[in-house]
Amino acid sequence: QVQVVESGGGLVQAGGSLRLSCAASGSIFRINAMGWYRQVPGKQRDLVAVITSGGSTDYADAVKGRFTISRDNAKNTWYLQMNSLKPEDTAVYYCSAGVWTTRSIYGDYWGQGTQVTVSS
Repeated sequence: QVQVVESGGGLVQAGGSLRLSCAASGSIFRINAMGWYRQVPGKQRDLVAVITSGGSTDYADAVKGRFTISRDNAKNTWYLQMNSLKPEDTAVYYCSAGVWTTRSIYGDYWGQGTQVTVSS
């Protein structure tokens, strides 16, 4: 069993910052890519940022230069630092990770989602 729990989020004014955290626990052998997604009502869930096991990162064009993804492999934890937030960043944010379990089973595991609201 693998559990993924995210924290952070909340209400912030435009131009402000927030930091999201995500922690995986359980029968983990290795975590490959870790990512952050966001979803607004009525739309699909979109990739925001991803970081590979080697530390390579990629970002959606809409957040490049404002958001930073990072990871702490020793703690099975990853983060999304969000700066210069805009009202259009308002969404439910989900973290995700590709996990190899100790039983050699691979799966994608998701956090429960956290609301980020940016007021204008």
